Amino acid sequence: MSIFRNPFDSSKRLRGCSCGAHASEAEHRRAEAVERADEGIYRRVVESAVMRAIFPEDASRRAFLSAVGSTTASAALASAFPIGAATEAFAQGAPLEKKALKVGFIPITCATPIIMASPMGFYAKQGLDVEVVKTAGWAVVRDKTINKEYDAAHMLSPMPLAISMGLGSTATPFVTPAIENVNGQAICLSMKHKEKRDPKDWKGFKLAVPFDYSMHNYLLRYFLAENGIDPDQDVQIRSVPPPEMVANLRADNIDGFLAPDNIVQRAVYDGVGFIHILSKEIWNGHPCCAFAASKEFITQSPNSYAALLRAIVEATAFASKAENRKQIAEAIAPANYLNAPVTVLEQVLTGTYADGLGGVKKDPDRVTFDPFPWESFAIWMLTQMKRWGQIKGDVDYKKIASDVFLASDAARAMKDAGLVPPAGTKTIAVMGKAFDPSKPDAYVASFAIKRT
Repeated sequence: MSIFRNPFDSSKRLRGCSCGAHASEAEHRRAEAVERADEGIYRRVVESAVMRAIFPEDASRRAFLSAVGSTTASAALASAFPIGAATEAFAQGAPLEKKALKVGFIPITCATPIIMASPMGFYAKQGLDVEVVKTAGWAVVRDKTINKEYDAAHMLSPMPLAISMGLGSTATPFVTPAIENVNGQAICLSMKHKEKRDPKDWKGFKLAVPFDYSMHNYLLRYFLAENGIDPDQDVQIRSVPPPEMVANLRADNIDGFLAPDNIVQRAVYDGVGFIHILSKEIWNGHPCCAFAASKEFITQSPNSYAALLRAIVEATAFASKAENRKQIAEAIAPANYLNAPVTVLEQVLTGTYADGLGGVKKDPDRVTFDPFPWESFAIWMLTQMKRWGQIKGDVDYKKIASDVFLASDAARAMKDAGLVPPAGTKTIAVMGKAFDPSKPDAYVASFAIKRT
C-alpha cells in the first residue's frame, strides 16, 4: 500500500521529489514517515484482533505471548494468516462513494490537522483525493458547505450548533465529529496600549473576534465580564476575518482582538501588537475549531465520511506530538495554506514565542490537538449563546449537544487508528469557576452580566 505515488491524473503531479507526488524531497520523506507509522498502527490493530480470536481469554493470550515473545508471535501469525492483506483492507475501509472531496478552511493554525492532512498524505492514505480550499471568512465557509460547494469544512466549534439551530442561517442539521485544536488563541492589543494591562481601562475599546458564533467571542465576553466590563455596553466587539485582523490593528481601526495564535504572533512579528494573555489563561483546555459536515453528507456518503474522519483523527494525533511540530509548520506555511513565515508558525506550534513586550516565553501547551468532541463542550457553548441573547426561550441543551457533537464517531475513528478514546467526564473550569453540564440553566443564571 503506497500513498506516495500520485494515484490521480498525471497532469496533477508535482515535480519536486523522486516520486513526483510532493513539492520537495523533504515533504516526500515526511510523508514516508507518516505512512510507516500508520501502517504499523494498522498492523498492530489487525494482529491484536487475530490474537483475540485465537485466544479469547486474556490469561491464555498473555501466557502465549510470555512464552514465545511478541516478535515470534507476530511471525507465527503472519505465517498462518494473511496479515499484510488484512492490514491493507483494514486501512482502506469500505468502498468510497466519493473519492474527490472539497474541504474548506480558514488560514489559521487551528486548522492544522485538516490542512496538513493534504501535503503530508493522510487523505491519500485513506484513498481520498481531497482539495483543501482556502476561504475568506467564516460566513463564506458556512454558506459554501450548506450549499454543497464543500463536502465538509473546518469550522469554529460553535458554528455547527448555530447552523443546526438556524442561528444566522437556514437551519440545516450539521455535526461535529472531531475537535481540531485545544487552546491556541490569545488576546492581542495594539502597541499603543502597553500601559493598559488592566481590562478595567479598556472602556471604549474596539475589539475584534473572528465570528459571532465562536469560542473567541464567548471567551472574550467572559473575560471582560469577569473584570467588570459589559461587552455590549462598555466596548465594541466586531467580527473581522482573521486574515484581516493585523491590517486593521495596524490601521488603528481596532484596539485589539482575541484570535488564533498565528494571527496574534504575526501582529507581534510585524511589531504592531503584543500578547496580553493566552486563551488558556481564561480556560485551559478549551476547544476552538472543529471538523464539521452536514448530516446529509454523512448519510449519503458514509464510507467517504468515515475515511475523511479517520484521516483527520490520525493527522490530529500526529500533530499532538511536540516532536512533529516543526515539520508541520513547514508543511502548512506555503501560500496555498497559511501563507505565513515558518518562524511565526514554529513559535505558535512549539510554544516558544516572543510576547511583543521584549520577552520570550515557553509554553508547550500553548496549542494542543485533541479530536474528542465532548458533549460538555457543546453544552458550555450553548450556555454562552443563551447568556448573550443569541438563543431565546428554553434550550434542550443535552439533546442539541448529543445530536451535533458526535463523541461516538470520534471514539470509533480513534479506535480504528489504534488510539484510546478518553473515558469518564471532562472537567471544565473557566477563570476558576466550575461548570456542571447537568445544570446549564443555573450556570447561565449565576452570571451578574448577561443579556437574558
